[in-house]
Amino acid sequence: MRILITGAAGFLGSHLCDRLLAEGHEVVGMDNFITGNQENLAHLAGNERFTFIRADVSNYIFVPGGLDAVMHFASPASPNKDSPLGYVNLPIQTMKAGALGTHNTLGVARVHNARYLLASTSEIYGDPEIHPQVESYWGHVNPIGERSVYDEAKRFAEALTMAYHRFHGLNTSIVRIFNTYGPRMDIEDGRVVPNFLKQALTGQPLTVYGDGSQTRSFCYASDLVEGIYRLLLSDEHEPVNVGNPVETTILEFAETINRITGNRAGVVHLDSQRTEGDPQRRRPDIGRALERLDWTPVVSLDDGLERTIPYFKKQLGLL
Repeated sequence: MRILITGAAGFLGSHLCDRLLAEGHEVVGMDNFITGNQENLAHLAGNERFTFIRADVSNYIFVPGGLDAVMHFASPASPNKDSPLGYVNLPIQTMKAGALGTHNTLGVARVHNARYLLASTSEIYGDPEIHPQVESYWGHVNPIGERSVYDEAKRFAEALTMAYHRFHGLNTSIVRIFNTYGPRMDIEDGRVVPNFLKQALTGQPLTVYGDGSQTRSFCYASDLVEGIYRLLLSDEHEPVNVGNPVETTILEFAETINRITGNRAGVVHLDSQRTEGDPQRRRPDIGRALERLDWTPVVSLDDGLERTIPYFKKQLGLL
C-alpha cells in the first residue's frame, strides 16, 4: 500500500513509519514540526519508499499520486502545562489539528477512496466514572477546562470520522490510545515517563505528586504499533482501545524506575498538582481488541523500560 501518515515526525508517527516500511509499504510522511522532531525521521533519509512533505494539516493539504490509506496522527499530546510541547500551551494549534486536520485528511482519504485511521485517545473518557474504560462508555469530560482543547478536539474528530463513514461510506477506523512510552519520546515532553527517567538517570529523587496512589497503564511503543497495524488491516469501524491493561500506581512506577536504573535517590512527595479533569485512574478494557484484532500487549513494564533507557541516556549525554 501507499500510506499517508500525518504527525510522522512524532514519537508514535515515526515508529509507525518504520513498521509500515518494514512491512513493504510505501509511506508519505507529513509534519510541521510543532512538536515533532526531524531526528525521528533522519534514519529514513534515502529510503526510496519514504517521502516527506512538510505541511500543517489544519491548512489545505495536497498529496501527489495515489493513496491506499490515510493515518491521522498529527497533534500535540502532552497534558503538561510546564512543557513547551504541552497542548495547554498550544491550545489553538491542538484544536485545529483535531478539527480542521481531521476534516482535511478525511477529504484526502475520500478523494483517493482510501482506508482512514484516526488516532484518538483515552482522554476522550476524561476523568472516568467507570473503571476500566470500555469503548461504549461516553466519558466524563469538562468541555471548557484547560485540558478540553485536546479532549474535545479528539471527541470532535471521532464524530467527524463516523459522519464520513456513515454519510460518505468511507472506510474508517478509530484507535483510542492509552499511555504509551518508548524511544523517541521527547525528554522535555513533561509526562511521567520522561520526567522520571530524566530524574533517575541523573541521580535525582523522583517527584511524586500527592501520595502516588493515582494509577496509569503503560504500553510499550511496539505493542501499540502492532495493535494499530492490525486495526489498519481490519474491517473494524467502531473505536478500539489499544493499551496495556496492567494498572500500576505512580508510586509503584517510580519505585520500578529507581530499581531498574539503580537510582538510590529515592522518591520525594510534593503537594498534589491534580488539575480539573486529570484522571485519578486510567486502564483500558481491551476486550474488543482481543476479540476483533486478536491483539494483546506482550512487552512487560520492566522489559519496555530496559529498551527505553538507552535512548534517554543518549539524550542526556550519558552514552
